[in-house]
Amino acid sequence: MHIDHINIRAPKDLLEQVRHFYCMVFGLEEGFRPAFSSSGYWLYAGDRPIVHLSIGGEAPVAAVPNHLDHVAFQSAGLGAFQETLDEHAVAYRSNYIPEIDMTQLFFSDPAGTGLEVNFPGERVS
Repeated sequence: MHIDHINIRAPKDLLEQVRHFYCMVFGLEEGFRPAFSSSGYWLYAGDRPIVHLSIGGEAPVAAVPNHLDHVAFQSAGLGAFQETLDEHAVAYRSNYIPEIDMTQLFFSDPAGTGLEVNFPGERVS
């Protein structure tokens, strides 16, 4: 089993900011999306639509509290990724785990979704 995609549902104006963020920061590209009853975007990494964006109204008050803390991606090119975050004024914090030789970057998208990007075999200089 593996995670297929994440979906973020937000009002149209915020969703446009989120779409721009994932395209600029992660280099995702907008691609084919079936004709669903709601509008939105599918953002692709290569040939996989890994981030789905759906236009919705204001966030409803959940009947059950949301305990999702963040979504994590694995990538390569730590230095270039940090430059991209700096270029777009995205605040982040880093953590290095020596036991598994991996650097993690933590930040949030414009909708407040917690994000973690892992860089195995790379260390902050």
